[in-house]
Amino acid sequence: MSEHRPRPVAFAVWLIVASAVGWFAAFQLTVEKFALLENPEEALACDLSPFIQCSTNLQSWQGSVFGFPNPILGLTGWMAPLVVGVALLAGARFPRWFWAAFGAGITFAFGFVCWLIGQSLYDLFVLCPWCMVTWAVTIPTFFATMLHLARNGTFTSSVKAQERAGRMMIWVPLATIVAYAVVILLAQLQDLDFLGEMARILF
Repeated sequence: MSEHRPRPVAFAVWLIVASAVGWFAAFQLTVEKFALLENPEEALACDLSPFIQCSTNLQSWQGSVFGFPNPILGLTGWMAPLVVGVALLAGARFPRWFWAAFGAGITFAFGFVCWLIGQSLYDLFVLCPWCMVTWAVTIPTFFATMLHLARNGTFTSSVKAQERAGRMMIWVPLATIVAYAVVILLAQLQDLDFLGEMARILF
């Protein structure tokens, strides 16, 4: 990365904001997990309806994929983009290997979130409010990070490709909205299928 390249202020600010929101969602889920362990039969504050709730997700095996509650991943994982965002605002410059490792971590988070979305929609048949908050910041963070890695020379040394990636940053909000719309559409379709199946069973 060129030493004369301007600081990616907007990207840095987004990393800080996304980390704060994602960490808060993970913290709330951790609190709810503790409440669930203390009173397994009691409804949680985030259990808003049969379709919008945290309990089912937290009690499922998908909620503890690695042997511990998923929110712990959020509590620790969101610290990385927070530190990177603050460091970028302070003028720090990182080597290519660092950005590659950071990109790998963000890609893992994005892939994990996509898997959890699929599990929520097609296996658990519920949407967790705090999980959705995490999805809402992870998706644009992935898009923005991939474009940043392309424009800072991590992916390619081509100046034209880097400049093209920089210009494409403006499309991150639109790409995010499209991603949200796809998730909402899938959720609506799944709700219709679920309600239809329930109607056939009951009637």
